[in-house]
Amino acid sequence: MEKFEKLTGIAAPMPLVNIDTDMIIPKQFLKTIKRSGLGVNLFDEMRYDDNGDEIPDFVLNMPQYREAEILVAGDNFGCGSSREHAPWALKDFGIRAIVSTSFADIFYNNCFKNGILPIVLPQEAVDVLMKDAEKGSNARMTIDLENQVVTSSDGETFSFEVDSFKKHCLLNGLDDIGLTMEKAAAIDSFEAQASQARPWV
Repeated sequence: MEKFEKLTGIAAPMPLVNIDTDMIIPKQFLKTIKRSGLGVNLFDEMRYDDNGDEIPDFVLNMPQYREAEILVAGDNFGCGSSREHAPWALKDFGIRAIVSTSFADIFYNNCFKNGILPIVLPQEAVDVLMKDAEKGSNARMTIDLENQVVTSSDGETFSFEVDSFKKHCLLNGLDDIGLTMEKAAAIDSFEAQASQARPWV
């Protein structure tokens, strides 16, 4: 998994509240077990019309936001059914961080497992960052995970909280497999001892 230390990138404004996982990645795209390739279907029913053509005024179709790496979103982002495909689609599109006033719990935890940093801030701070994001590609936001600070394009800073273990995993690019591999030596030692103690197993 890619390490997340400090990110400076374009932030796209998505003020709509209660964006659920079916809006993020509709159910017809859940058949795959691959993490790659879902970015094209991110927000599919909002990005495309019935003919499959892009809807020009959807934020991620706008030229200034096509390379967005950060979303500034409305309250309760990622609510709805549990589907890990939602962070897969966001990550495959290029989104590495999401700022909101709140997230659904399962979605929040799935983000960390897939290299996305979900940041919870007070409404007043999100309002400032939303306006900053509305400036387009000329306004680049910076997220410093080590110091737990979001900085607007104007230099205004906002501190955020994050669980220390989740922070460690993101800073070091550790998903569940990576965490297991960190303990590879201990696992090998345990298996060797177990084999000697119970050779019949």
